[in-house]
Order: sequence, then structure tokens, then C-alpha cells
Amino acid sequence: MKPLRISAYTVTSAIGVGLHASFNSIRDRTSGLKPCSFEPRLDTFSGMVAGLEALPVRGELSVFDCRNNRLAQLGLQQDDFVAKVDRARKKYGSDRIAVILGTSTSGIQETELAYVNRDKKTDLLPESFKYATTHNLYATSNFVRRYLGLTGHTSMISTACSSAAKAFASAWRLMNAGLCDAAVVGGVDSLALNTLYGFSSLELVSTTPCRPCAQDRSGISIGEAAGFALLEWPEQSDNTSDYFLKGYGESSDAYHMSTPRPDGSGAAMAMGAAIKRAAIEPAEIDYINMHGTASDVNDSMEDKAITRVVGTTTPCSATKGWTGHTLGTAGMLEAAISLLAMEHGLIPGTQNTKTIDPAFTSEILLENRPAELRNVLSNSFGFGGSNCSLLFGKGGD
Repeated sequence: MKPLRISAYTVTSAIGVGLHASFNSIRDRTSGLKPCSFEPRLDTFSGMVAGLEALPVRGELSVFDCRNNRLAQLGLQQDDFVAKVDRARKKYGSDRIAVILGTSTSGIQETELAYVNRDKKTDLLPESFKYATTHNLYATSNFVRRYLGLTGHTSMISTACSSAAKAFASAWRLMNAGLCDAAVVGGVDSLALNTLYGFSSLELVSTTPCRPCAQDRSGISIGEAAGFALLEWPEQSDNTSDYFLKGYGESSDAYHMSTPRPDGSGAAMAMGAAIKRAAIEPAEIDYINMHGTASDVNDSMEDKAITRVVGTTTPCSATKGWTGHTLGTAGMLEAAISLLAMEHGLIPGTQNTKTIDPAFTSEILLENRPAELRNVLSNSFGFGGSNCSLLFGKGGD
């Protein structure tokens, strides 16, 4: 496929606000997981972005105010991202830049709060509750496109943990069809009781910081994040970025509502499709950013898929030990980590894990490793077997 230039990107999560702070945490191996203060009644760790309570959405966009959109706003304000999109808007026109984001639950916390504060006599929700601009899945995409002054195609993808990764694939198809000239892609997902208690009820939440691929892994840690990227065709872009989306692959297990296909065949299909679209050989992959949630079945099937597609010598690691599992944003957060790894020549080792599951056969790193990276594969696998792999490369125009 024709590569897309990553003209700009930014990410905000528990390990840092913006790219500089995020990379420093990875380099220094400083995890953002802490005892869950968002809901202290749960015995778990979470990756929370501090200070959102003091950062309301103001002015003409105040109707969008909620935790999810506050997180989106904070993310947009980093790494000169708004100014870079503004330059693209002046070049292409506001109606020729798409906005495609991913989320799992959008601003569901606003609905949770509305029910807590409902009228105890009538059960009516507060008049101040604005579902359409807070909880609605489209609300955050609508907020982001308004914040950026864009009027083109705008959509939200909600396919659980593959959502933000699939935004990249959707953007390529829209641009290839000539429906837009550039795209802002990414994801925003914030902490909420629905997800914390939901995953806890499934017995998937760890009482300690998550340990991806570990022999003693015991479940996930939930986090929150916002991340965005600006995609352009290389020949149209004035940007000199040397990083590209070279391939994507998608598949659907159609196996179980929440459990992936244990043999990893669906994940392998997505990985293989991304490599094929990039027109490279599996041996040319320098690093794989695993989905690596630290759940028993998910990590096991991904190890099988990696071994099937690239063999047993390609360096791999999972980064959720730093950030927690940010659900619908995971694909964008880990795309950003993959790009930072290429830019700085550093493969992040798997955080918190001491001993790799002895049944695993892929080359999973525990410590950071310097390396020249030209091709990085980033995996995102969601509930229902919704799989997406993204292949990022250095050079390609």
C-alpha cells in the first residue's frame, strides 16, 4: 500500500503529558501505575492522568465538558499539535481533513454521575446532564473536530481495544478513496466505574501492577489516555517527518464475546496482512509492540501468533506495565510508543515482569535495549476478536 506520513503526533497518559515526558518515563523505567484512587473501594492499580478535575472545557465548547473531553483537550494542547493541524487546515481546507478517533466508553462517567445525582422522588436525571455532548460515542470526535476548527468527515470507532488502531486503517481508506486529503486519527478513553467494575466482575483485574507475559501474571491494570496523529500523503505534505504508516491488517475472530481465539490465528491474520500491505518480509520487522494485557489467555494467544508470523527471534515487549490498559485508546498510545522507540532507537523492555511464562516461544524483552528500528509492528486486539495490527516504518516516501 502507499505509505502515509505521520506528520505530527502526541500522547498523554499516566506516564506523562506529551511526548517528552512519556519517553523519559519509558527510558527511566518509571511506571505510571498506582493504587486506584479513582475508586478506592477496588483493590487494584490504575494508570490515571492527574489533574483533570481542575481542567474543565471552557468557553463556547463548555457544553462538551466531561472527563473524557477534558482528557482530549489536555492531549491536544501538547507537542504543538494544534498549530501543526492548523497549518494543514490552511493548506487543504477545513472540510478536507477527516477526524477519526477510537474509544470504548467515551464520557460514560457523566451518565454515572447523572444517575447518582438523579431526583430521588421522580428518578429524573439532572437537567444539566448533556448526553449528546458527553456520553454519546460521537461526542469526543465532535469535540475534537470543533476544537481543531475542522468540518470534514468525522467519526468514532468503538471496537473495544482495537478502536484507535482501526482509526489509522479507516483513515488510509478514506484518503485513498479521495474523500479527504489528510486525517487526524487517535483515541481518547478515560477512567469510569463502568470499566473498572466491569473488568473486575470478569475477574480480569489484577490487585498488583500488571505483569504482561509473566509466569505469574494475574490480570490487567486499567488506564486512561488521549493521543492523536496527523496523517498526510508524502507528496502533498510540507512536513519532513521520516516516519510512516506502511501497513495495516484487520481480522475478526468471531470466536467469543470477550475471549480471543486461543490459537492466535485471528491475531496472526491481522499481523500478516499488515506485513503484506507494507510489502516487506517478516524478517524485516525490527520490533513488535505487543498488545500484552497481562491476562492469561490474551498473552498466550499473542505469543502463538507472533511465533507463527515472524518466528522466535524478533524482539517483542508489552508496554502496559507503564500505562495500564487504556482500552479504546491503546492502539494510539502504543503507536506513539512505537514511533518514540524508532525515533530514539530504544526498545522498551516489558515493565514489572520478572520471569517470562516458560510456555512462550517469542523473544520477549524484559529490559530496555538500544536498537536501530526501521520497521515496527504494533498489535491491538479487542473483545469479540476485533484485531488490528499497524506497521510503522522509517523512510518510505
